[in-house]
Amino acid sequence: MQSKKAIAMLAGMMLVMGLTACGGGNNANTSSPSGSAASNDASPEASAASSESASPSEEADASTAEMDFDMGGRTIKIVSWWDMTIAEDNPDNIAKKKNLDELMAKHNFKVEYIAIDYGEYQEKVTASLLSGEPIGDIVRLGKNYTIPALVQQDLLWPVDEYTKNTKVFNQKANEYMSYDGRAYGFTEQSNLISGIFYNKTLLNKIGIKSLQEYVDAGNWTWDTFIQVAKDANKDTNNDGKLDTWGLAQAGLMDHALVSNEASLTVGDKQNLDDPKTVEVLNFLSRIATEKVARPTEGGDWTEPGQFFRQGNTLMYAGYMYEIGGFKTDMADYDIGFVPFPQGPSASAYHSVEGAFQALTIPKKVEHPEQLVYIWEKINDIDSMYDYPDQASLESNFTDENDINNAKTAGEGMIVLDHATFMPTLPYYDLSGEIQAGTSVSSVIEKYKAPFQAAIDAVYKK
Repeated sequence: MQSKKAIAMLAGMMLVMGLTACGGGNNANTSSPSGSAASNDASPEASAASSESASPSEEADASTAEMDFDMGGRTIKIVSWWDMTIAEDNPDNIAKKKNLDELMAKHNFKVEYIAIDYGEYQEKVTASLLSGEPIGDIVRLGKNYTIPALVQQDLLWPVDEYTKNTKVFNQKANEYMSYDGRAYGFTEQSNLISGIFYNKTLLNKIGIKSLQEYVDAGNWTWDTFIQVAKDANKDTNNDGKLDTWGLAQAGLMDHALVSNEASLTVGDKQNLDDPKTVEVLNFLSRIATEKVARPTEGGDWTEPGQFFRQGNTLMYAGYMYEIGGFKTDMADYDIGFVPFPQGPSASAYHSVEGAFQALTIPKKVEHPEQLVYIWEKINDIDSMYDYPDQASLESNFTDENDINNAKTAGEGMIVLDHATFMPTLPYYDLSGEIQAGTSVSSVIEKYKAPFQAAIDAVYKK
């Protein structure tokens, strides 16, 4: 690994020198709605899944054979909620841009990148598809409003037969963007990483055992997580009031679900009474009834992050795209990362993705195989990095343990489907009752029928 990094660094230095001599490159990165840096190979919320391992020979075998076609000078429009122009800001992106230039010359096409504001994105792209006049040739779509709704209406091409190259395409997309045995989206090799950020400086100040020790011992579980949070709830100045807290929020539904390999919905069925889901609801009920988390002060959804930024709260469950803000706002604190603790029915650590997205090709667009081929050949490079997200993780963490924890969490990413049925599905009502202390059995019985009705409204249209 170190030799590869050294070679990569040398290559990077040489390329930077060359760019300087030529007047520099394009650094047109934009930010995603969630605050993560967006580029052509790292989606925001980013919503990519863990990559399936493949040997070099398997990757080579899966690469699509060279194709010869002329696109007649057409402009391929690539649509997302950020500008996906390839930013020539590192050797990988420079190689991709070079591939694109060569492909445009060989196959006689141009590329136009279209960025639509996230707030109006879903409405605009779905309206264009429904009208029969798609806004682009390659369009980024969210799973929540694509599967099954848009696919049921035969608005998108299935693409799984064209995405066999495991070096380029994340094979998990075939699972997440599938309907009736076919897959309708493709993604880059990147992961959405979520887990527990923790304040190492505060941990040392109040004398709490390092969270890494639990991970190293294979004992980072729901029980140890709750005990750590309770131990950090302290009155350090003896005034009768807590002034340090162990956990920034009680609203941990999605994190808890994936940490136990559970879900609220499975396909076209509610899943509230599944034993794994029941375990999750009992865990969340325990956090509420045992007053584990820091009490709300009436703030909005950003309140837990603000609590963590104050420096007096040990743990916060969040997403890796938030690390930049923490480092800026908490410059005097050492921030660490561990996966969300493992539930009793889980086999590994996991990250959660509730808004998975992928690139799709509208059915009105001709020759989808050519478009996916072009995308493959743009991105089929020998990367300077050893794994996806390496540059981001190594720039944000100096502790190798934190980096490895993030990689582990990302590799276990699970996509939850319940957002597909919202706002009709009473997710927040259910979560609110659990946090208010209502018995788990009562909550399950109350919400099974409304959950199924919300699902039926989508699947039985």
